[in-house]
Amino acid sequence: MSDQISAILNDFSVYRNGTEYLGAADVELPDLESMTETISAAGVAGEVDIPILGHYSSMTVTINWRVLEDANYTLAKPASHHLDFRGSIQRVDKATGTLIQVPVKVTVRGIPKTTSLGSLAKGATMDNSNELEVVYLKIMHDGKTKVEIDKFNYVCVIDGVDYMAPIRTNLGI
Repeated sequence: MSDQISAILNDFSVYRNGTEYLGAADVELPDLESMTETISAAGVAGEVDIPILGHYSSMTVTINWRVLEDANYTLAKPASHHLDFRGSIQRVDKATGTLIQVPVKVTVRGIPKTTSLGSLAKGATMDNSNELEVVYLKIMHDGKTKVEIDKFNYVCVIDGVDYMAPIRTNLGI
């Protein structure tokens, strides 16, 4: 990869349950914000917010639609939804100038939080959206698992390392 420059996300598609194409949308992926606890004690000069390993604050994914789509209603159903965002990252080979396509896949399982029905204006997009609370997140980049967070099953893989493995062992799960 050091001989390549990542340029753009060439394109991506949105799927539900692995095969159901949902349409054209823009997606805002979740932030990974570690939960923390403030430590202040003898031997500590002041305070330190210590991340709680593998624990993350609420994570949401937002899918922004141009106009009301069937998918907007489907994702409003009060159930867990499995979504795949499959894309192609375009890179440039520095030596040859060749354009190279690298796969990226973001998988989420989420529960609906907000369904925005958007607005009505003549000759304009409706700007409606679905926001889901993410309980599972996996990012595959160029065939490798880079992130996998499963809040209900104590999984926290970052760059190929499962940081929750010793915790699962200690808890007997």
